[in-house]
Amino acid sequence: MAVQRTFSILKPDATRRNLTGAINAMIEGTGLRIVAQKRVHMTAAQAGQFYAVHKERPFYGELVAQMSAAPVVVQVLEGENAIARYREVMGATNPANAAEGTIRKAYALSVGENSVHGSDAPETAAIEIAQFFSGNEIVG
Repeated sequence: MAVQRTFSILKPDATRRNLTGAINAMIEGTGLRIVAQKRVHMTAAQAGQFYAVHKERPFYGELVAQMSAAPVVVQVLEGENAIARYREVMGATNPANAAEGTIRKAYALSVGENSVHGSDAPETAAIEIAQFFSGNEIVG
């Protein structure tokens, strides 16, 4: 299987509770490598652009407000089958349905404050990575 990259966000509910190290340890425990990482405070416009795919959904405004309310940690993860592996360690969006040992089971507060975001496809990952990182910021 080929090495792949995916995009990750440690959301405001996680950064407010100083969970960056604990979540990074879970990520690295799956064999994924963090090849780029930085802490940013998204503006409402940036969050709106990032989540534009959800613009017509009823939770869009709340999502944009939440993601721009406090700093986040954006990351590029790398490894074999990285997208699927990261989605597996993230767990179900609803923490009540997340499997034991997943980030969301361990740390999510609710469906809305579910601690992490991960890309769902290679095309999405490429777009999301490019929104936050230039090529020279990603070091494998």
